[in-house]
Amino acid sequence: MGAADLYTPALLEHCNHPDYNYEMEDATHVHEGINPSCGDDLTLHLKLADDGTIADASWTGAGCAVSKASADMMSDLLIGATADEARELAESFGKLVRGEELTAEQLEDLDEAACLSSISHMPARVKCAELAWRTMEEMLNGASDPTTTEEG
Repeated sequence: MGAADLYTPALLEHCNHPDYNYEMEDATHVHEGINPSCGDDLTLHLKLADDGTIADASWTGAGCAVSKASADMMSDLLIGATADEARELAESFGKLVRGEELTAEQLEDLDEAACLSSISHMPARVKCAELAWRTMEEMLNGASDPTTTEEG
């Protein structure tokens, strides 16, 4: 498992030319996520619509290519989703990057984010990939303290 397996065209595109890397001024939810082991520090912005769906998503901050690309891919997937659907996506993504089996439907739901499956062979990078997803989950669950990838 080499870097070529990780740095796919989709990952590089989302890292080098992110669509969702901006501060959303009218966000209804903002939450910080930190990965101390890699130095990733991202802030996730969500705007919930009146019907409870996620109307917009963005992120700001600094991090490695994996954390930035993952945040951008996630942001794209969240738009139009309900909070429960967003949590289901996060659960599927967590399984993907830990090398657990997913159904064909779960893989399809993850769209481009499924290209990060090779992360499961690089345990040190799993936290990088999961940072935005964990941050989103904790934000939707009402967390006030920043999310961290460190256990305990």
